[in-house]
Amino acid sequence: MVRSLWTGATGMLAQQTSLDNIANNLANVNTTGYKAQSMEFKSLLYQNIQTKTTSANGDTKPGSAQVGLGVRNASINTVFTQGALLASELDTSFAINGKGFFAVRGADGNTYYTRNGNFQWTTAANGGNMLATSDGNPVLDSRGNAIILGPQYTMSNVTIDKDGTVCYPDDKNNPTSLGITVGLWQFNNPNGLYREGESLYSQTAASGVPINEATSNNVEKSKVIQGYLEGSNVQIADEMVNMITTQRAYELNSKVITTSDTMLDEANNLRR
Repeated sequence: MVRSLWTGATGMLAQQTSLDNIANNLANVNTTGYKAQSMEFKSLLYQNIQTKTTSANGDTKPGSAQVGLGVRNASINTVFTQGALLASELDTSFAINGKGFFAVRGADGNTYYTRNGNFQWTTAANGGNMLATSDGNPVLDSRGNAIILGPQYTMSNVTIDKDGTVCYPDDKNNPTSLGITVGLWQFNNPNGLYREGESLYSQTAASGVPINEATSNNVEKSKVIQGYLEGSNVQIADEMVNMITTQRAYELNSKVITTSDTMLDEANNLRR
């Protein structure tokens, strides 16, 4: 019965972490570019409660006698499905339709990746205009450089086509390429990316090296859609169902502990 106490405790701890994950998904239901996360569980060690492998008459048993010792969280996976495209009134809003990621340079000088295309033009160190995130981190082009335009350009006239090419109207008001392409990157295993917070991800050994869509012909190209933002892919109905299931599982595990305690109390009160 002591074993059941610890088994029930592991179940309660696992379900508490599951609820934490559900709460985080619901909290980010309106976060631009947020990707929902799902919980995976795995069983703990099994204990042999009968060591003999044969029955009383010497026949081999068809099955073993083992009891599980509980559960724990195996991993929290990110679901990289496409989020809804939401119209924006800002011409510096960009959504990705596909598997690509924008690249930004953090304050520490490292490169991070995001699906949040809520950008803006800000003043660069040389006096030009730099495309940056809401935190001021520069957005990188396909060569890994910050996207900076000279002060002679009117930012409201700058457009970016579906291939990520930065364009400016010529004398005939036709969009003309400025020779700069917004960088789009893919990963062989995006679920292996490390979640940094603020909708940013960083490369890991599990994710593999970033694949530059501009120089690789072996990946399906993503499209950049100006005037739109990618919404969260969190499904509220699914999360509410998961919350109810988690709550019930938590209650059942707590019932295991109280039942085991009652049985121990009965054993302690036995009279000869």
